[in-house]
Amino acid sequence: MNEASTIREILDRVTTIAVVGLTNREGRASLGVSRFMKSRGYRIVPVNPQIDSTLGEHAYPSLDAAVDAVREISLVNVFRAPAFVPAIVKDVIRLKIPYLWLQEGVVHDEAAGWAEAAGVKVVMDRCILKDRMAAGW
Repeated sequence: MNEASTIREILDRVTTIAVVGLTNREGRASLGVSRFMKSRGYRIVPVNPQIDSTLGEHAYPSLDAAVDAVREISLVNVFRAPAFVPAIVKDVIRLKIPYLWLQEGVVHDEAAGWAEAAGVKVVMDRCILKDRMAAGW
């Protein structure tokens, strides 16, 4: 977990990111990070049952609905409280999504361990935008 090679692999290979907890409220980290990632060419797929859309993208109520509609999701980026992580990880494993990124402050060692045991590459308690910037934008 959090290996430099995994971070680089995600940043270099992933093009479509399902963002669980993405909101349409200004000033929220999920919106700012996702807006910037989208501006740099990543496709952002919002997953939040409480909104209809954000960043010009349709929002899906669940990862299942997002995968059914988009199909090519390769990374799930999580902006939810740690208590929600086990259910998200179970979905990631079941849907065979290869990468999971838990944003800064989102820590659940047990669930991250489940993901890794299932072959999912995991980054935890790091900001994807900060790592992308450090990698050279």
